[in-house]
Amino acid sequence: MENFKNNMSTNQVLLNSKNALQAAGNAILFGGVIVYPTDTLYGFGVDARNENAIKRLNAIKGRTGPMSVIAPDVNTVLNWTNISYQDWEMVKKFLRGPTTIILPVKKGIVHSSILGKDGTLGIRIPSHSFGPELTSKLGFPITTTSVNKTYENPLNNPKDIIHKFDGEFDLLIDDGNLPKAKGSTIYKLEKSKLTIIRR
Repeated sequence: MENFKNNMSTNQVLLNSKNALQAAGNAILFGGVIVYPTDTLYGFGVDARNENAIKRLNAIKGRTGPMSVIAPDVNTVLNWTNISYQDWEMVKKFLRGPTTIILPVKKGIVHSSILGKDGTLGIRIPSHSFGPELTSKLGFPITTTSVNKTYENPLNNPKDIIHKFDGEFDLLIDDGNLPKAKGSTIYKLEKSKLTIIRR
C-alpha cells in the first residue's frame, strides 16, 4: 500500500523477541514488506495475494516476474496444488529444507503476477521455523525472494540490509549475520518428474 512508502527508518525486531511473529504478521496484513530469515538467506516477504505489495517489492528489487512463496507444512502445499497422488508422493519428499519446487497451483492461492506462464508457483518450507510459523499464523502464503537488487549479491547481514534498503521496507526480523549461503535448489515438476532448474 502506498502509505507504507516513507522516509522513516525501518523497524527492527530481534527474532527471539516475544512480539516478532506478531509484528511481522501485522506488517504483512497492512500491505507491508518485511525482511525475515530462512535456512539459506534473508528473504523479502509480502502477502503473496496482494498486488500492490508485490508491485512495491518488485520496485525495491528492480524486477518483475514469478516469485516463490513459503508454505507452513506439506499438507498445506497439497491443498494449494493441482497434482496427482503419485506426483505428490514424490514431491513431498523434497519439500523440506533448502529446496523450492515449482508446481501447478489452484487459482486464487497467490496473485497471478507471481505465477509462471504455465500457472505454476515456486513453493518451499524452510527448516528455519520463522517463515512457516508466520504463514501458519496468517493463513496464506508470503513471498520469499533474496534481499538484493536484481543482479547483485544477496545480503545476509542485517547491518548491510539496513544500509542498503533503509526506509524501502517496513520491518526486519533480525536473526544476526546468517552464514554465507546460496539460495535454495529449485526443482520443477514436469511430466511426473522433478527437473533441476537451479542448483
